[in-house]
Amino acid sequence: MTATTRPICRPIQQAKPWRLALATLALAAAASFVQPVSAQPMGEHGTRHGHESGGRDSVRHLQKMLDSVNATDAQREQIKSIMQAARADLTALHESGRTLRDQQAALLAKPSIDARAAESLRQQGMAMHDQASKRMLQARLDTAAVLSPEQRAQMASKMAQRRSLMERHRAERQSLDGKSR
Repeated sequence: MTATTRPICRPIQQAKPWRLALATLALAAAASFVQPVSAQPMGEHGTRHGHESGGRDSVRHLQKMLDSVNATDAQREQIKSIMQAARADLTALHESGRTLRDQQAALLAKPSIDARAAESLRQQGMAMHDQASKRMLQARLDTAAVLSPEQRAQMASKMAQRRSLMERHRAERQSLDGKSR
């Protein structure tokens, strides 16, 4: 290295302690965004709406949708069973995600951070996301199989209407806030 060139960053041994603490805090904050999601049965677009209330909002939404397509009692029972099984599977995944997040926090709290271990935890988190997504898709496919083609078409139409309404409301809120997309 010549006198005119400088390293892009100083070795960790030369960094000031407050900078290391700040970097660790930034890594911890970034890691909090890379955590497994708790998927929830029948949340619209895979969202977790109603998660805090134990999924009651999504159950209510599902009941309304089944009412709108005149689902039979037998269909309702089958779909209820499908959703309960999916919820149980996803609850187990959520618990595994909590353990993974604890491991991430412990890793980032260490004086020396192991980048390979951090990457391994990230990959585990992504695998959990994928597993939850697959389980939700299976629940949706199983539910769709219970409904007739006409009921599925009616449900799709109602969901499209709801999406349109939500988009219109979002656009109105953004225009009132002075934001544009």
